Amino acid sequence: MPSSKKNKLYALSTCVWCKKTKRLLDKLGVKYEVIYIDLLSEDEERKAISEVCRWNRDETYPLLVINNKKAICGYDEEKITREFA
Repeated sequence: MPSSKKNKLYALSTCVWCKKTKRLLDKLGVKYEVIYIDLLSEDEERKAISEVCRWNRDETYPLLVINNKKAICGYDEEKITREFA
């Protein structure tokens, strides 16, 4: 079921796990914005990393922020599916 929540996927353009997370979200019909950290300008990158560290101090990717209330760190098919089922 598609979600109307405001979701953000922080990712790296070359990351296999980020691509898998994106495919899973697409398969589940989830609406989300993807932010590729490595493709941002220096200022945008600094701001995005600050946001990532708010949810995940280890700054690992992918990071899925759901409705600005919770986050799923890494590729976790079970958690993501459960969240949007």
